[in-house]
Parts: sequence; C-alpha cells; structure tokens
Amino acid sequence: MKVSVEKLEHNMAVLTVEVPEDTVEEALQKAYLSQRKRISVPGFRKGKVPRQLIEKMYGPAVFYEEAGNYMIDNEYPKAYDESGLEIVSAPEIEVKEIEKGKPFIFTAKVAVKPEVTLGKYKGLEVTKIDTKVSDEEVEKKINEELKKNARIVTKEGPAALSDTAVIDFEGSVEGVPFEGGKSKDYELELGSHTFIDTFEDQIVGKSAGDEFDVNVTFPEDYGEKSLAGKAAVFVVKLNEVKTHELPELDDEYVSDTTEFDTVEEYRKDILDRLTKEKENAARGQKEDEAVEKLVSESTMDIPEAMIDFQTDSELRDYSYSLMRSGLKLSDYLKFTGETVESVKERIRPNAKKRIEASLVLEAVAKAEGLSATDEDVDEKLKETAERNDLTLDEIRENVSDSERKTMKRQIEIEKAIDFILDNAKEKAPKKTRKDSKDKAEV
Repeated sequence: MKVSVEKLEHNMAVLTVEVPEDTVEEALQKAYLSQRKRISVPGFRKGKVPRQLIEKMYGPAVFYEEAGNYMIDNEYPKAYDESGLEIVSAPEIEVKEIEKGKPFIFTAKVAVKPEVTLGKYKGLEVTKIDTKVSDEEVEKKINEELKKNARIVTKEGPAALSDTAVIDFEGSVEGVPFEGGKSKDYELELGSHTFIDTFEDQIVGKSAGDEFDVNVTFPEDYGEKSLAGKAAVFVVKLNEVKTHELPELDDEYVSDTTEFDTVEEYRKDILDRLTKEKENAARGQKEDEAVEKLVSESTMDIPEAMIDFQTDSELRDYSYSLMRSGLKLSDYLKFTGETVESVKERIRPNAKKRIEASLVLEAVAKAEGLSATDEDVDEKLKETAERNDLTLDEIRENVSDSERKTMKRQIEIEKAIDFILDNAKEKAPKKTRKDSKDKAEV
C-alpha cells in the first residue's frame, strides 16, 4: 500500500491511498464468496457458480462495490497510521480507480488537528466566589432530609406552599374543554411548578371543600400548539390538603437514621457537605471563566469537519442518554417536533466550545510539560476499580491502548486546568446597582 498526503487550507488534508493488485484480487475473491449464494445460473447449484462465469455474465464490476468497501475498511486505518497526521474527523472517501488487475486507488479528505497560538494563560483574572455556607442553608438542608422521613397527614385549614393539594379540575379555553385538561384526585405539591403559570399559587390559602376557578395563560412555546399563548380557566375542587409532619431532630433520631450519634455531629456533616458542594461549584465557574478568557485570547483555525465530527459524537452521546432513560431518539424527535438536523444545529455551538477548550488546554499542557504518567493512569483506574468493587488488575485487563491514550490526554487537560487556576488572580465580583442600593439602605 502506498500513501501520499496533500495538505490543504484550513487544516484539511487529502490522503491518496494506492492498494496493490494482489490485495485487490483478494478483495474481489472475498466479495465473490460473500455473494455467490445469492446468484443463480441455470445448470449450476446455488452457491456453486464459478466466479469467472459470473464476471462473464454480469461484467467484472459486479464485485467492485463490495470489494471496494472491504478494502477501504481495511486499508484506511493503515493509511491513517502511515500518514503521520493527527486526524480529527471522519474521512470523506472518494474512489478514484477500481479495476480488476490494477491497483485500487481512493482518497480520504480529513481534518487535521489545528495548531494553537496561546494567549496569556498565567495570571488570568477570575471572579472570587463566596463559598461560605449560612445557617439558613444548613437548616434548609436538614429540613429536606427530615422531610424524607416525614409522615404525610391530612391538614386542617388553608393550603400553603409545600403542602400537597388533592384536587379535581377541568380546564377550558373560551368555554371549550380541551384534551388532557381534566383529572380527579390529582395530587399536586404546591410550589413544585408542576403546573403552568400561577396555577399552584391560586390554590394557596384555599381549604378542603372549596370550589373555585383558576385563571392561567399557556406559554407561547407550549408543547401543544393549539393551546400556546391561550388564556384558560380551570374549575377546581380542593378535596384534601396533605402536609408533612416532620420528625423531631434529636440525638435519638440522628442515631437511628444516620451514621452519627449526635445532632451536633450531624449538623457539622451537613455543613461540610454543603461547603464542599459550594467549593466544587465555585471551582467549576472559575474553570469556565478562565478557559473562556484563554480561548478568546488564543488563535486557532478549526476546520468545519472537526466541528461536524464532534457534533455527531455529542448527538450519539445524547441518544445513548435518552436510551438509558427508556426513550429512543426517534420518539424524542416525534414528541418535540425537532429533526436530527435541528438538534445538531442546537448542539453545534457547544461542540465548538468543547473543541476550543480542549485545544487550548492541551496547548498549555504541552507548553508547561504537563505530561500524564502510567502512575497517573493507574490512579484513575484504581478509583474506577474501587467504585465497581474490582481489583486494579481486573480493570487493567479491560482497558485498551486507545482508552489508555484517551485517559492520558484527559489527565493532561486536568493538569493544565489546575496549573491555570493555581496561577490565576481572583478579583471581587462587580457590584450591581441593587447591591449598592441595599448597602445604602442598611
């Protein structure tokens, strides 16, 4: 096999691949063996017709398409390796010549990983984020946990936010009931925003036995087009109000329901967890801010084919996530009225951002010599093994060279992020007019 490379503008390249005659003959024979069971010729049993006779009857080109596909599938990966290029897209294949007794020639147009001219990456300014957890936040979290062990009881008196209203309702637009707008004994948590507009707010203050109208307006982008933007009236009967009766927070409750013995220990754990969550969220925001600034100050010529490739990859990931939720992509498209192309158009900007972020971070890692060692990879594999109750050796056996290479690349990106944040300068957030007004009022 011979491979020649022609570099084009905007980080594109064309590989011209020439496959020798003996390989072409092997591919044609393979195509014949694959197809002969489907070819019938009078005087011969099915599957026993000689190749020469089939080629004489139908022409030598009868096996070209399958043989060509077979050779492309087998020879392109070899050409990829031999080219020495860092290819970042699916190949655009074009067959140039296929004929019995001659070399098979095809081209593969590909995108090549672009070079990055880094902007300033040391001393980037990022917004300082307050990660202090207030007493109110701790109490809110504790109440959420208590609610999980609460008793549901019937409440006397008016409904309030967080209560559950058991209601009958029927909706109509201009006096005409609409499909899906009627239900009996529906349990609606007030404040959950399950229903549109101010529906739940209009139940607050009502008591069991009350009958009343709820007036709402469907959003302009409502899924059911016939209702979008329309004013509706729901006739509602409040059958019952349920509320959560929270258990008393004491040492006995804590020792029975948690790993702690005292309320003090439990409260400290809540505080520590909330602090960790805030710190992680703050770090994520600072990462995004720093990388966005670095991308804006760096230059790179990203080929469109590379963005297409990343978009297709993200669409596949999205499809898999839907499948894990029990929904096929085709069904999702039917429900939302979207098409594959409209979804691609929606996720394409994010795909480009991912590429830009990866490229600049890889460039930082290269500039600072931040390489990933085998020990770094083993540490990641060890974490995976512990999460899945496996040994390190068991995990290693199932990791391919390609996956290990991908892991090293990700570790280097993580090291680059750490380096950027370690060398960043935190600045106080800009004060808004509201902040200034609040301060003045105090």
